[in-house]
Amino acid sequence: MTGHLWKTRLLPSCLAVLMTAALLSPAVARAAELDEQATRLRSEGVNFLKTTQAEDGSWTAPQAVGISGLITTALLESGVPADDPTIAKALAFLESHVQKDGGIYVEGSRHRNYETCICMMTFRAADQEKKYGPILKQAEKFLRGLQWDEGEGLESTDTAYGGAGYGSHERPDMSNTQFLIEALKAAGAGADDPALQKALVFVSRSQNLESEKNSTPFAAKVNDGGFYYTPAAGGTSQAGTTDNGGLRSYGSMTYAGLKSMIYAGLTPEDPRVKAALKWIRRNYSLSENPGLGQQGLFYYYQTFAKTLSVMEQDALEDDKGTEHDWRAEIVAQLSKLQRPNGSWVNSAPRWYEGDPNLSTAYALLALSYASPVKK
Repeated sequence: MTGHLWKTRLLPSCLAVLMTAALLSPAVARAAELDEQATRLRSEGVNFLKTTQAEDGSWTAPQAVGISGLITTALLESGVPADDPTIAKALAFLESHVQKDGGIYVEGSRHRNYETCICMMTFRAADQEKKYGPILKQAEKFLRGLQWDEGEGLESTDTAYGGAGYGSHERPDMSNTQFLIEALKAAGAGADDPALQKALVFVSRSQNLESEKNSTPFAAKVNDGGFYYTPAAGGTSQAGTTDNGGLRSYGSMTYAGLKSMIYAGLTPEDPRVKAALKWIRRNYSLSENPGLGQQGLFYYYQTFAKTLSVMEQDALEDDKGTEHDWRAEIVAQLSKLQRPNGSWVNSAPRWYEGDPNLSTAYALLALSYASPVKK
C-alpha cells in the first residue's frame, strides 16, 4: 500500500476543487510562512540541546541511552548533519553501549527493547555510508528475540502474543510495540514480515473494538475504536477504567496503534483503521493528550504528527465538520509552548516530560514531521 492510496482516499474530496489557480498563491504564501515559523522554532530547540549535552556525548543520566538516542534522532531530523560535533559525540556514546548480544542498552537495563529500538532508529538516521550496518543487523536479531511469541512459549491466543515490552519480562505494551515496529521497519522489514504480522495481533487486541481480530474481555466494554496501553497481564490503560471494567482509550496510544496498523499493511477500508480514525476525529485536540490531559503531551505530539505524516494526511476533518490543517496547528501550538531558552517542558512531569531535554526532543520530532527538513 502506498502513501498515495491513503492520501487519495482520506483527504476530503473537495480539496482538489479548492486548489484553484486563484487560491494557489495564498496557499504557497501560507506554506512559506509556516516553514519560516517552524524553522525558527527548530533552530532555537536545536541550540538549546547543544548546550545541555554532557561531556561524554549523552543527555540526562541515568536514562541516558534512551533519551540520548531520541535527542540525537531529533537533531538529525532537524537538519543537523551527522558530522556535526554534537552528533558525532552522541553517536560515539550510543555506540559504546552496543552489547555482545546485539542489543543497545545500559548493562543491566530493564528497558532493553525501548533503548535498542530508539538507538536503531538513530543509527539509521545517521547512516549515510552504511557505517552502522553490522550494528543494525545484530540489533534487529536481538529485537526479534525479545518479541513475545512462540520463543516465550506463548500460544497465538495469549493476550501478550506479538507484543514487546521494556525487556524486563513483565508484560508487553503498545508503546514498546510501536517502537519495535518502527525499528524493524527502519531495518528494512516490510508489512508482510512475520514479526510485524505478529505485532499486528497484539496491536489489534489493544484496540477497543470487538471483532474477529479481538475477542479480549475488554473489547466490547468500551468499543469506541481507540487504543489503550496493554491487554496483557490483566490489562492496563493509563487513562484508567470505566465503571464496567473497560480500559479507557487515549490519544497517544490511539495514534500509535493507527500508525502501527499502517506499517503492518492495513488499508483505509479495514474496520480497525476506520474505527481508529473515527475515534481520532471525535477526539481531535492539540491542547491536551485526549484522555490524559497534560500527561504525556509531548510524546503525544510526536506520535500524532508522525502518524498523520505517514498517512500523507494534509487535512483532517473532525466529527463536527471542522477541517484542521494539523501541520499549521501543531506548529502554532509548539510556538506557544516554547520557552525563552528554546526548550519545551511539560508541567505534568510524568514519564520524564519534566525533563526539558526529552520534551524538546519530542517537540523537534513533531516539527520535523509537520515540516520535513530537506537534508
